[in-house]
Amino acid sequence: MKHVEYLIVGAGVSGLSFANFINSEDYLIVEKEPEPGGYCRSIFKEGFIWDYSGHFFHFKNPEIEAYMAGKMAKNSLVKVNKVARIFYKGKYIDFPFQKNIHQLDQKEFFECLHDLYFKKDHASSSFKDMVYNNYGNAIAEKFLIPYNEKLYACDLDTLDKDAMGRFFPITNMDEVIKHFNTPDNSSYNSSFTYPKKGSIQYINALLRGVRKGNMLLNETILSIDLKNKIAKTDNYTIKFEHLISSIPFPKFLDICNINYQKKVFTSNKVLAVNLGFDKKGNKENHWVYFPDKDLRFYRIGYYDNILNSDRMSLYVEIGLKSDEKVNVAREIKAILKQAKSIGIITNQKLLAKHHVIMDPAYVHINKKSQSNFLKMKENLNKKGVYSIGRYGGWKYCSIEDNIIEAKELAVFFNCY
Repeated sequence: MKHVEYLIVGAGVSGLSFANFINSEDYLIVEKEPEPGGYCRSIFKEGFIWDYSGHFFHFKNPEIEAYMAGKMAKNSLVKVNKVARIFYKGKYIDFPFQKNIHQLDQKEFFECLHDLYFKKDHASSSFKDMVYNNYGNAIAEKFLIPYNEKLYACDLDTLDKDAMGRFFPITNMDEVIKHFNTPDNSSYNSSFTYPKKGSIQYINALLRGVRKGNMLLNETILSIDLKNKIAKTDNYTIKFEHLISSIPFPKFLDICNINYQKKVFTSNKVLAVNLGFDKKGNKENHWVYFPDKDLRFYRIGYYDNILNSDRMSLYVEIGLKSDEKVNVAREIKAILKQAKSIGIITNQKLLAKHHVIMDPAYVHINKKSQSNFLKMKENLNKKGVYSIGRYGGWKYCSIEDNIIEAKELAVFFNCY
């Protein structure tokens, strides 16, 4: 039997960050996959660099940014000022939609402006209600509702009004009018950094702070006895003092044999398809949003424009219900056909492709899920068990947020 002070379940950004910040060498990271990184992994194929999906670091904390940069090779990062657009009725307008309604044709512009001025002003009961209340019917129904329905693959009335927190771009009438002559498409991710050799380089940077021999890969946690603080994997029995998990919260509860309301914790999954072509397409966009329900994908991004490479390299994302069956070959065929119909693909030849299904992808945040999570979190914390990260914390957050949360937990233990 192994004995450790800290058992870390999951070798994604959260778990690796905790290992970096904890003032102890008595820890063990257990990861079910054959390599660390979670969804923050990269694929190299036919000269193309792709991630499991678009993973860009939008640093807002200078200390965290400096910490990560200090672990990486000099000149290994590119700093990018985001160019994000929306493909709406056959033309591109700047993101966010609500700040750029003046780029619509005159009739639709007046509709948006009118409804924004006469929008309702009362408390919101759901995410959909919040969108209507803050932006009026036209902006809601032209972009914000259809796009987010594709993203979350659910009824937006089932989501909490603050489901996206600070990541949802809020604006008002004064900002919209000012924007007519003074463009300002700023948002939480107006600029970002990206490693020249893919997001896995951030994982490799964190791995440099992990003690050799303190990680088990390709090892699945089968059960956790919280009373006796014993975890069992395929090949090991591990006694621990404290447990830090970043795996999806419902999965963690299952492993611990904890009863919970399974219907409360819902999420979607995302099919992410990477495509590499023989020559360039659009030379400006970093990513594009697609609210049109006739188009299968909700977002397409251009790795080649981020890395300034000479061949079009795309990631394409499709939101799916958690129980939806996926025919990958059919989906890729539809992507190629639709991308060509709207001019993203013209005469380029497809050279390479890759796909991954992320499940869960976006968690569905609502009052019931948050209430249940907080109650169980409090009980788990009393037992020395901490569930952190995007999926462990069952929340919408950035990669930087995961690093900060892991650091704060490590500091708590360091000062304990």
